[in-house]
Amino acid sequence: MPSPANADPNATRHVPRGPGRPNTPPGGMRRPGGPGPGVPGAGVPGPGGPRRPGEEPTDLLPPVHQTVAREPELLTHREDEIELEPFYDDEYDEELTPEEEKALRRKKIWRRVRRVSYVGLSLMILGPIVAFAIAYQLVEVPNPQETASKQDKAITILYSDGSVMTKIAPSGANRTMITYDQIPEPVKQAVFAAEDPTFMTNPGFDFRAIARAGWYQVTGRKSGGSGLTQQYVKQATEQDDETLSRKFTEVVKAYKMSEQQDKKEILTSYLNTIYFGRSAYGIKEAAKVYFNRNDLNELTLSEAALIAGMIQNPSKSENQAYSQERWTYVADNLVKFGFIDQGARAGLAYVPPVPLAEVNNNGLDGTRLFIRMQVEAEMERNQWGLERAQKLGVTVHTTIDPAMQTAAEEAVDEVMEGQPEVLRTSMSAIDPATGAVRAYWGGTGQGIDYQTGTLQEPGSSFKPFDFVAALQKGEGAGKLYDGSSPRTFPGRGPDNPVRNSPGVRCDVPTQCSVREAMIKSINTVFFDMALKIGTGKVAQAAHQAGIPPKVEVGGKTYTLLEDENGNAPDANISIGGGTTQVRPFDMTSTYATFAARGVYHEPFFITKITNSKDEAVYTHTDVTRPAFDPDPQKSQDIADNVTDVLKHIPGKSNIPCANGRECAGKTGTHELPNSQENSKAWMVGYTPSLAAGVWMGTDSGTVALKNKKNEMIYGSGLPGQIWKKFMDKALANAPKETFPKPKPIGELEAPKITPTTTTPKDEDKDDEKKTTTGRPTTTRDEPTTTTTRQTKPSCGGLFPACPTTTTQPNEPDPIGGGSQPTR
Repeated sequence: MPSPANADPNATRHVPRGPGRPNTPPGGMRRPGGPGPGVPGAGVPGPGGPRRPGEEPTDLLPPVHQTVAREPELLTHREDEIELEPFYDDEYDEELTPEEEKALRRKKIWRRVRRVSYVGLSLMILGPIVAFAIAYQLVEVPNPQETASKQDKAITILYSDGSVMTKIAPSGANRTMITYDQIPEPVKQAVFAAEDPTFMTNPGFDFRAIARAGWYQVTGRKSGGSGLTQQYVKQATEQDDETLSRKFTEVVKAYKMSEQQDKKEILTSYLNTIYFGRSAYGIKEAAKVYFNRNDLNELTLSEAALIAGMIQNPSKSENQAYSQERWTYVADNLVKFGFIDQGARAGLAYVPPVPLAEVNNNGLDGTRLFIRMQVEAEMERNQWGLERAQKLGVTVHTTIDPAMQTAAEEAVDEVMEGQPEVLRTSMSAIDPATGAVRAYWGGTGQGIDYQTGTLQEPGSSFKPFDFVAALQKGEGAGKLYDGSSPRTFPGRGPDNPVRNSPGVRCDVPTQCSVREAMIKSINTVFFDMALKIGTGKVAQAAHQAGIPPKVEVGGKTYTLLEDENGNAPDANISIGGGTTQVRPFDMTSTYATFAARGVYHEPFFITKITNSKDEAVYTHTDVTRPAFDPDPQKSQDIADNVTDVLKHIPGKSNIPCANGRECAGKTGTHELPNSQENSKAWMVGYTPSLAAGVWMGTDSGTVALKNKKNEMIYGSGLPGQIWKKFMDKALANAPKETFPKPKPIGELEAPKITPTTTTPKDEDKDDEKKTTTGRPTTTRDEPTTTTTRQTKPSCGGLFPACPTTTTQPNEPDPIGGGSQPTR
């Protein structure tokens, strides 16, 4: 056995294969640089004694697999064949290079990651299984009879004085539960196609639908992931919060129900209790309220498709565009999932449901039914839809004043008695201090709510927003503009100039203040103003006052006061024409902002909702802001300056408020294309405590407005008369209020100007009667009296046909060019 002293210095040394390097062997073995205990040559720098010059120091080489000498009597085999397993010890850290240390750390971290991943994966697999198994034992499957009994509570709707407006009971509250044999095949097919095509084969839930719904939620979209069984569980348990725990429990209950009941039982329970809209729970009641069918077998496949389509969003039952969209979806799915073939699909046609008024049994009809619909819509927006409300049996406290509502109905009835049946009108009234809707008259005809269900051109009633934009720039009511007519502007050349109403002119030719232009509704002044200030500023002012940027009308979303490319509108916005369209209800809201001295309050119908213990479960929160400037004082000053001009108009339009009560407002008309005849007429106005707006038109928007005497209707005509009667009745017992004196912005008054004698333009020459204006030297904000004489104006351009007519001060209010019929 060779000794360390004579060991072969060229013996093979084994180097570690990995980036890490093992260190000192366990006790008794030699470290590099010296032998271990009991080894000859201790204290010698290396094997064999001192190294020769230039020789590599073997004691500094890695000790791994290095031949180690031991005492001969303890060896049973050759020691140079012993290979030691590599291991690690902190004592040898100094021997590793930085690269080796980094590699070793990565190796250790990755080892830990793998181990944690194995544990996590195991928990991910086993955890849900264990949780599902435990939950399966604990949950209870809902009972159909108990579920139905929970849906039989009525909703009470109150007027603002606490008197009962109506009660909404679930349609068919005492209903008889149908059996599976009573469900016709078209109903089954339609419901499957609409909600759960794999219902007959899935285990109570659809993995793909749930995954899709989860992905939509992550990406910010909405999609239902619940099959029929899950929907029934949610309906029965009254749990609809968007949490993972609720969804997990729902899936477990759905699976357990599928295990304990067959598909026929589950489908029957579902169709007996699900909500379909129109206060109808269960398919049998839905057939009654949608199509007046007392027997389910009378339903056609097309009718069943519409009813099934409404399950997803029953609150939109009166939105025909939405119901038609859902019908199309269900009809297409009938083909997609093999319930019918393409030939049968081609034979299906959408059939609209019968008007709600014909099947409504909740104590309201006619125009007051629109109030209930507005209340229901607001409940839905505030997470208190009819489903939830009927399960609790709530009481809804509204803002509608019964006396003012009656005043609105009487005003319409008195003015419209004997008028042509083609005429349509609507009105609303709002408390400026709060935004509370005090009266709402949606109109009659075709089941359309003409306050929020249509878009209309506002005509000259939009001109106050031109003035707001001017005031924001610092221009006041006394600012002078050229009010001559006709005038050309960029984009409106000699072949299509802007004109004023026939016979309407400034007191002094080409010198017209904004105040005078507003009172006389001089188009050329406001067209010029909007171009100079910017049409986008006018649109902005209207939005600030209360015109929403987007509205949903007829199931479609419209962006208001922009052109088709989303840019600022053209100058026709200055006179409420062209593509400028608004909802009548929003115009009332904007004038309420003027009445509130520049403070916008979002309109609302519900003050609170209480439960059976008279505890409030919902309370209205005022959504308010300074309208025309972030500084409340500046916003107030702008509104006061507008009111100071508009307060002259009701009197000049022969519709002043009774008993000398101060009121302000603006009339407006919109003409038929290529005609001088009007298609829409408006009057919107206010006192310090009440704002009201009246619109009049026709269903098509293409019929000339004529009264029973076959006279043209202007804003100061039938709409103005309705507005005056309503204001006088509604405020008969209210104290008189006056408008505050405004803090002047810019030129509050125009300078005194001595008029000069001018030669009438060719368009004004005629031997027929016409409206003229006296022109004495006067302070410009004092409206002059008017006289009337016959005229037959030479019309052209925007007014190719001008029948003989008698005009009134401030009327007519025709629109400039570019007018478009109602869309």
